[in-house]
Amino acid sequence: MDIYKITNIDELIKGNSYVGRGIVVGKTPDAKKAVAAYFIMGRSENSRNRVFVEKNGEVFTEPFDASKVQDPSLIIYAAIRQYENNLIVTNGDQTDTIYDGLKEGKCFSSALTAREFEPDAPNLTPRISAMLTFENNDFSYKMSILKSIDAEGSDCARYTFHYPGKAGLGHFLHTYVCDGNPIPTFQGEPERVAIDDDIDVFANRLWNALDENNKISLYVRYTDLETGDVTNRLINKNK
Repeated sequence: MDIYKITNIDELIKGNSYVGRGIVVGKTPDAKKAVAAYFIMGRSENSRNRVFVEKNGEVFTEPFDASKVQDPSLIIYAAIRQYENNLIVTNGDQTDTIYDGLKEGKCFSSALTAREFEPDAPNLTPRISAMLTFENNDFSYKMSILKSIDAEGSDCARYTFHYPGKAGLGHFLHTYVCDGNPIPTFQGEPERVAIDDDIDVFANRLWNALDENNKISLYVRYTDLETGDVTNRLINKNK
């Protein structure tokens, strides 16, 4: 077993009907750009009734048809926000928890101690988060998963991973292993994935690999490490 193997992300996703929500962070092979991607999937009508919307460089989930919203509590949130030189990406309203924590002088991990997995028994969906920190024409990043310590949701296990930006390498963290009832929670470290120099190649590779019935939205951002210029792609199944 090659523990240092880097796999194309489509190879990890194709044929898996439900990996849930996912975050990818990494650096392009030419070492010129930082990459952050976030996607959402859904099985219920309430979950599928969403789109991504970008406003002033921040990304939000919003209802596609407001008249059909049943419970907005776990599906409507800011997914991507920026505080100073930090780009925050999460699968829930803990985006705001991290943002507010940074403003108060807390670090990524300490801000998340106020949160735990989602209250959606029996699935007990993990909260997954990432933060890219830019400095000196480079970046490093952290990723976190907050997950139930047992099937009853009696307590929260907290895992944080710290990475330097390495050319061609990304890490992929998603909420579920596959579909099920209850849905099995992601296990182990974030998966090592290849990053493409071309944003369209990477975005299409990721979007096309997601299950056609369950995928909802994808956002990909490439940030030039020298100039800070941002290129992005936003794809919504609901148009």
